[in-house]
Amino acid sequence: MASNEQVVRDFIAAWSRLDADELVQFFCEDGTYHNMPTKPVTGHDALKPFISAFLKSWTATQWDVVTLLSSGNIVIAERLDRTMVGTKPVNLPCCGVFEMQDGRIKVWRDYFDMGAYVSALRD
Repeated sequence: MASNEQVVRDFIAAWSRLDADELVQFFCEDGTYHNMPTKPVTGHDALKPFISAFLKSWTATQWDVVTLLSSGNIVIAERLDRTMVGTKPVNLPCCGVFEMQDGRIKVWRDYFDMGAYVSALRD
């Protein structure tokens, strides 16, 4: 089984493929994604449409890991998410905290400034 750190690295890399089905498989069946400016979303049936909703406007994305730390079942990944939303580039500093269980994501809390995201879309 891959280490928790490797699973998170693989998950981060998978975003560049813009495939919600693939991304959901990284989560436990009852896994939760808490995109901190919004309410948490739990379970594969809810995660897929939630992730698909914002992927549909993305034309490309690459997430660069700045710092990654792990201890036991916790992995913290500081990132710079470089995304094309249509033809607009959005470079968004983020920090994700992952609680892992049996090689999958049990809880992912992602922290970022929604204002920076919205501002980049307006420019």
